Amino acid sequence: MLPPDTHLELHSAWLSLIMQGAYSEIYLIDSKTHRIIQANKAARRNLQYTAAALYKLKFSNICQLNTSDSLGDLSAIFDAPPVEYASHCIRRDHSTYPAELRIFKSPSNIAGHVIAICNDLTASYASAHALSTSESRFHAIVSNTPGLVYQFLLGLDSSVSFPYLSAGCQALLGISGRQLRANPALFVQHIQEEDRASYLTTMAESAATLKNWNWEGRIHIEKWNDIKWINLRATPRIIEGQGVQWEGVMTNITQSKQEQFEIRQSRTQLAELSAHIEHVKDLERTRIAREVHDDLGGNLTAIKMALALLIRRLPANEAALLEKAQYVDSLADRSIESIHRIAADLRPSILDIGIVAALEWHSREFAKQSGVACHFHSNREDIDLGPEPAAALFRVFQETLTNIGKHAQASVVQIKLALNRRCVSLTVTDNGRGIAAADQRKPKSFGIRGMIERTHALKGEFLIDAAPQGGCRVRIKIPLSVNKQNAP
Repeated sequence: MLPPDTHLELHSAWLSLIMQGAYSEIYLIDSKTHRIIQANKAARRNLQYTAAALYKLKFSNICQLNTSDSLGDLSAIFDAPPVEYASHCIRRDHSTYPAELRIFKSPSNIAGHVIAICNDLTASYASAHALSTSESRFHAIVSNTPGLVYQFLLGLDSSVSFPYLSAGCQALLGISGRQLRANPALFVQHIQEEDRASYLTTMAESAATLKNWNWEGRIHIEKWNDIKWINLRATPRIIEGQGVQWEGVMTNITQSKQEQFEIRQSRTQLAELSAHIEHVKDLERTRIAREVHDDLGGNLTAIKMALALLIRRLPANEAALLEKAQYVDSLADRSIESIHRIAADLRPSILDIGIVAALEWHSREFAKQSGVACHFHSNREDIDLGPEPAAALFRVFQETLTNIGKHAQASVVQIKLALNRRCVSLTVTDNGRGIAAADQRKPKSFGIRGMIERTHALKGEFLIDAAPQGGCRVRIKIPLSVNKQNAP
């Protein structure tokens, strides 16, 4: 067993080692005079004192409590457990910093002394202030964010929970955040039955790929007997030992959905109106073409027959009258030709023979009038489209060639008509200067708009783009189901 003085030496050595190696400020204080007997490096560094200057001071000169209570006679706490105080320390330059003070009774063999430990709380206070500021900002942002800001956790055991729900829960879902946290299954129960599968599927995909979760669906608010459309956007992350957690926002998109529905409905109505107008126009063209051909053509033919009779009965010596009569006869011929041309423009009678013959005929007519070579090819000799789709396809083709003649500066046009199991397709390709995307969107591009409307009225597809070898390419596809519905 070691002698008492050896024990004291060991205690002193250990105390010195602990004091100098600690990050906290450690002081050895005389319990009666409160004078500082010893202070470690951390204390001297923080207080900016030398050891000699520090040992001339009382502990109250460098550390004061944050209350009106004084430290009192430190010897009174020898037999008490450690005492903790909120305090602040005073540096040599009189600046201060917050500190946590703990006073311990000294070992029995260092009687008359106490040990004080101070921890600088400046960094802790700064962190707490930064955290408080951050939380204030977060709550300000959340309170001004429309909808529900939330955290959603999918546990490793497939359980679900809502670690955080903003105050918007009540307004969006009709239930409080407390209710939903207590019973997370309430959310799925609020989703319309036909939309639940998509909700669960998109959640599983996001959890598996860790890609953003974006879902739209309807929820039923029993409290208000109302159905809302909501949009859910959230970002997933893995929490070790717990599962996948999403942070995101749910918003009410009922109004935008209603607007989208109204826009789609309006577009459908406009398309139906446009199709009806085109149908009425085609009927009117057909009626006018028939009347022009039958009535005016018949009248002009009768006039021509009467003129022929008059010319035969004119005296041989009436050369001037004969010349006038022949001139009128030539006018009648030109008028009959004009009537045939106008009637054909209004509604080509060749459409009655079939769409293949009509397109091939118009290709030849366009080549004659414009001087642009047209090469027509069809994989069928006859395609039964029905009167309305055939007329619509012919008008689109007619407008396509008209645009080529006006703008393309082309020398060759390739035309391909094809019938397959699913649709009828028409492709018109020229070798001209092409068409810019901006030209397609011009406010007064009514020709292209009309072509698009006619095609869409038949539930078809219209595409205009650059041809592979230069120039422009127009492609039209009409589904066969539409053809059958419109077939006579």
